[in-house]
Amino acid sequence: MKETTPAAMPPCFNRWCQKFDDLLQNKSQKREFRHYLGGLLGESERKNIYQMASDSVGVTYHKLHHFLTEATWSAQQINERRLKVMNKCSQTKINRGFSLIIDDSGHRKSGNFTAGVGRQYIGEIGKTDNGNVVVTTHLYDGKKSLPLDIELYQHGNSLPSGKKDPKFKKKPTLALELIDKSLNRGYRPGIVLIDSAYGNNTSCLRKLEEKNLKYIGGIAKNRNLLFKTSSGKLDTIRIDEYVQWISDEEFQEIQIQGTKPRTVWVAIIEVEISRLEGQRKIAIVMNAPVFEEAEDIDYLITNVEGEIVTEQWIVDRYSERNWVEVFYREAKGWLGLSEYQVREKKGLERHFVLVFCAYTFILWHKLTGGLRRRWANKPLNTFPEALEAFRTAMSYRFVEWLNQNCDVFKAYKASLGFVWA
Repeated sequence: MKETTPAAMPPCFNRWCQKFDDLLQNKSQKREFRHYLGGLLGESERKNIYQMASDSVGVTYHKLHHFLTEATWSAQQINERRLKVMNKCSQTKINRGFSLIIDDSGHRKSGNFTAGVGRQYIGEIGKTDNGNVVVTTHLYDGKKSLPLDIELYQHGNSLPSGKKDPKFKKKPTLALELIDKSLNRGYRPGIVLIDSAYGNNTSCLRKLEEKNLKYIGGIAKNRNLLFKTSSGKLDTIRIDEYVQWISDEEFQEIQIQGTKPRTVWVAIIEVEISRLEGQRKIAIVMNAPVFEEAEDIDYLITNVEGEIVTEQWIVDRYSERNWVEVFYREAKGWLGLSEYQVREKKGLERHFVLVFCAYTFILWHKLTGGLRRRWANKPLNTFPEALEAFRTAMSYRFVEWLNQNCDVFKAYKASLGFVWA
């Protein structure tokens, strides 16, 4: 949608925003809250403040910028209210035994004036470059995929004293703080899913176990296992070397279901890990039945015990990590998660939380069926389908508004220098 106006937003949008009104201190904050969310949900390809203001009649850049950077409202309170709203409805409430996914995502940025920016690995481009990284906690309970919390990772180069600066925190430390936020709300996950950046961190695994949390995490192929030599002494061996001792018959063929089903071969061993007390189960997941032929091998560690830990179970549960990747793709591609025109940490975090609010608005209506009943002629099974239904509602309401306010629209176009107006 190249043109719209906040006055033409569907009633469901205003009802959603009203749930946050008591956290905003005055009419201007309530107005700009609606303007910002409306801009994120609109059809403009770019989601920065300038573009959102340019594409909407009655929205100004400096007011949006002030709302995001200077206005006195709390992003943390907005995020807490968002989760409380989800928990009040039977179709959207957070179910027990959910999977809590820990992950981080990079946003490529030029220059060195944005808070947290530094040369680091950026997942969206698959290489090291200048940019920001955020650490997130994400929920998946079999019915919905929902972002919980987000924290900006401040690269050492972005802080006055580097890694010795009091504000510097490693990503596993940020992840554990975000987990504590979920636990303090009473959200206790059935399993925590982490990739090798966190699973290979011994301190992180210990902290999870201290919190009595079960986890499945990736570990690096050079992680050392402990074994007894023929003389009875303890020695270490890399996990990728140990795997070569496992016979091919111990690997089971497992089917991974999804949009692109695939076959993997999995073996589970129970071993001692260096720097960890006791034994842990390790799953070796290969894309070929024979180690020598495998081109893609993953190593997963878990502290879950009992007969439940089968090859199929561990692969199915860990595959749920893909939902956070789906969220990143949708939030970046449709809602502009990585498109921000602010430099301070407060403004960045506010942008992230407002993107979460826009995402949750569409998810809430998808799960409750509101958009399907009025604005779609087919089931809304995915986020893009539900967002498209809402944009259809925006377009319909905007045409209605144009028919009643042609003089306002003409004056707006004339102010931009369009002769035909």
